[in-house]
Amino acid sequence: MRLHRLIVPTIATAMLAACSQESPPPALPPLVKTLVAGESSPVATHSYSGEVRARYETLLGFRVGGKIAARLVDLGAVVKAGQALARLDGNDAALQVVQAEAQRQLAEAEAKRYRDLKERNFISQSALDSKETTYKAAAAQASLARNQSAYTTLTADGAGVISAVLAEAGQVVAAGQGVVRLAHHGEREVAVNIPEDAIAGLKVGSPAEVALWAEGGKTFKGRVRELSPAADPATRTYPARVSLLGVSDQLPLGLSATVRFGDGGGASMSVPLGAIFQQGNQPAVWIVDKDNGVALRPVTISRYGDSEATVSGGLVPGERFVAAGVHKLHAGEKVRLMDAPSVPKTTP
Repeated sequence: MRLHRLIVPTIATAMLAACSQESPPPALPPLVKTLVAGESSPVATHSYSGEVRARYETLLGFRVGGKIAARLVDLGAVVKAGQALARLDGNDAALQVVQAEAQRQLAEAEAKRYRDLKERNFISQSALDSKETTYKAAAAQASLARNQSAYTTLTADGAGVISAVLAEAGQVVAAGQGVVRLAHHGEREVAVNIPEDAIAGLKVGSPAEVALWAEGGKTFKGRVRELSPAADPATRTYPARVSLLGVSDQLPLGLSATVRFGDGGGASMSVPLGAIFQQGNQPAVWIVDKDNGVALRPVTISRYGDSEATVSGGLVPGERFVAAGVHKLHAGEKVRLMDAPSVPKTTP
């Protein structure tokens, strides 16, 4: 009986002590770092130096070999279509014309004589055919010699500007060897070399922005017209041509230009690599809604860099996304933003 009296007060005391203790605080939502698409993650741009060139350039050379007797134009000369640019020493060509013409006349006389003999039935038809064939061959050779003689004058195949002089008077050149480069009048573009680490983000038709220092740094819109599929063996860069939009056809050649490329255009933006959550082969980012809940959104990656990835689809400018710690989140989970005040502790 006495033991029972001692146990009852002890149990009551323990129950009162347990009730007086504070309840454990609720678990706080995970704290995450976030960024705003299009604000904290601007479009990645890459700038390269280039040179204004004509879209159509022709390396002109003689169709026959020989010694250059005269160069008739200088660097920077404005020429018209058909204008003479250089001449070869034509003495040898003239002698070939005389020789070929003499052979033609002899063959023609022989053919005429054999025709008269055939009319008298003094020779066979096959003998006449042989002389007729010889005459035709000699006539063709004479025409070829005259053409070769005409090729000793190099003429412009269109109107433009001489952008390079590659041979001088007195120099012996082979057939087809470049003598001058002709930049045709018309559309202007910028020649630029793209390094290996940036080629993956470019393609024909990609937009560009071109700054011309001769125009006071004024910028013009451009578009990639040509992109080499193979790197230059010396520089290990990829030659590209960027068409200039809204630029005068009279823009001087050789001007320095700075070309800026945006990765995928105005809808693209860069996000940290830590923001990418990989779902198998599909990259995604965690989007934070207005109630601080997170939802996984698939995105399209156009380019991966050393520390950033360029998103070209799936992310809307102005949306807030998780920039780090993405592998610890779950769909629908509430999060705390690093720049937001902490949730205060509550007591019962």
